[in-house]
Amino acid sequence: MTKINIDTEYITLGQFLKVSDVIQSGGMAKWFLGEYEVFINGEQDQRRGRKLRAGDEIQIPGFGSFVIV
Repeated sequence: MTKINIDTEYITLGQFLKVSDVIQSGGMAKWFLGEYEVFINGEQDQRRGRKLRAGDEIQIPGFGSFVIV
């Protein structure tokens, strides 16, 4: 499981995808979420604006598992 460090209260799912190097640019977030399943704490979620906080676990089949710290 890869740890993603944030310095703020939260990070959005779209920002997370870029920070974790799953996508190369923020503009790809909408496309990526339309093509791939993303699970946050075991529940599927495709909202770019979804707020991720410390302790949240993100699983993206084919890309890996991540935890926000």
